[in-house]
Amino acid sequence: MKPSAPSIAPPAKRSTSFDPDVAAAMGQVIRATREALGHSQDGFALLAGVDRSYYGKLERGERQPTVGLLLRVAKALGVSGSALLAEAEALLAAPPKRRRSSIR
Repeated sequence: MKPSAPSIAPPAKRSTSFDPDVAAAMGQVIRATREALGHSQDGFALLAGVDRSYYGKLERGERQPTVGLLLRVAKALGVSGSALLAEAEALLAAPPKRRRSSIR
């Protein structure tokens, strides 16, 4: 009798909290609010105490902010963290062609 090959289980999927749609919506809200205030991206990153390259990734939706970072950015923007979250949530609920930020 031929020995059977050992069964190899497929690798388990890793759990992640990164959601590209959420990251894109949050980035869009943060960028629109910053632009409405007339800040450059580099200048604002410095004001908010965020590395400028990381901040650029936040605005492009390549990174998703932690709660602490979101609150720090919100404070520098002069809005509440809950206002940024509510606007991102509204963008996610809107039909895709209407996804524009209105915080100003």
